Amino acid sequence: MPTALVAANNDSIITEIHIAAPAERVFKALTQPRELVRWFKNPSCPDHLWEIDARLGGRYRYVTEKGTVVVNGVSEFECHGEILEIDPPHLLVYSWIANWHDDKSLRTVVRWELTSDAAGTNVKVTHSGLAQENVARQDYSGGWPGVLEMLKQFAEK
Repeated sequence: MPTALVAANNDSIITEIHIAAPAERVFKALTQPRELVRWFKNPSCPDHLWEIDARLGGRYRYVTEKGTVVVNGVSEFECHGEILEIDPPHLLVYSWIANWHDDKSLRTVVRWELTSDAAGTNVKVTHSGLAQENVARQDYSGGWPGVLEMLKQFAEK
């Protein structure tokens, strides 16, 4: 499983993985609602809703049902935001506003960079804007590696 690197200033979590699939396949898994509901899930926080309008200025929303995971007193997770940059199949950047942050209105940013090589795609996800979010930053340090591992398993099928 990949590991997360926390930037020295505590503002960003960076996680990378190599996926033996073309960038187009990986990008589709990140931007199509029917794909997201198939892999971006965890039995300990069952997903309830995944919506995404994968275009510049488009919106997304992710909601879970009550689960066994609790972060900052929250067990029903919701995050939403806006697509800030998109360059298929290489770049997807969106704002991330989450109900389990200390500051529930804080706009953090998630950046997906996909780089093709002969064996597939290197995927790098950087979640920034976390300097003041100690609990969430700790959660993301374990969470993003798991997300990338689920993406890998799904995209390589």
